Amino acid sequence: MKKFLVAVTLALLAGVVSFAGGNKQEAAGETVVKIGVVGEYNEQWNPVIEALKKENIRIELVRFSEYVQPNRALEDGEIDLNAFQHYAYLDNEIKTKGYHLSAIGDTLLAPLGLYSRKIKAVSEFKNGDKIAIPNDVVNGGRSLRVLEKAGLIKVPEAAGPTPNLSDIADNPLNLQFIEVEAAQTPRLLDDVTASVINGGHAVDAGLNPEKDSIALERQSGGSRNPYINIIAARTADKDNPLYKRIVDEYHTDPVRQVIQTTYKGAYIPAF
Repeated sequence: MKKFLVAVTLALLAGVVSFAGGNKQEAAGETVVKIGVVGEYNEQWNPVIEALKKENIRIELVRFSEYVQPNRALEDGEIDLNAFQHYAYLDNEIKTKGYHLSAIGDTLLAPLGLYSRKIKAVSEFKNGDKIAIPNDVVNGGRSLRVLEKAGLIKVPEAAGPTPNLSDIADNPLNLQFIEVEAAQTPRLLDDVTASVINGGHAVDAGLNPEKDSIALERQSGGSRNPYINIIAARTADKDNPLYKRIVDEYHTDPVRQVIQTTYKGAYIPAF
């Protein structure tokens, strides 16, 4: 009886080991790369995901709700790459937080827009109206430049591309600025006269930059543009051949077509 029980036990253990071994073997043939993104709409990655499947590379998009999260996750090794920010934002994060991250490829441009549910034109702003803007240094500064271009405020050229509120030299309507995390700017549309919203968050909120904005940042491509969005890696991994392969697959016509047809001006290909 004891011999029978031992035989059964060994057989069951062999089955478990065989089953587990089969899973490991299957997993061993597939490389998983986790890429951090912000927001729900990331359709431009679909062609990349499908193409790399054929090479046994599985792309997992890890979605974050706020800009402050993906760089920390990348620095800490919780994800392998991220794709949500532009050069200027990454440079500021490295400077202020000491991250060891590098850009490894360009992706797109996401222009900022001024949106409102209470007025239909910039000329309708009244004295004391409130405008929500992103609270990070880079996008907050870009917002002020958008408002300057719209004729609402004046900011000296000496303040550079990312001025702050103290740099405003003229505010004839005594506009009030509400600084919030970038992802919150669409949610304040019912509480303020207008919000300056990043292209990605505008899409998440169901807004069309070309049709719904009352003022829109005009961007152009080129290597000198600090607002080109990027794929970032840990600096130690910036030359990883697998990550370069992902960048190469992103820089293809199917991705370009998705960006141009799906987002209708919210995003512009930068490759």
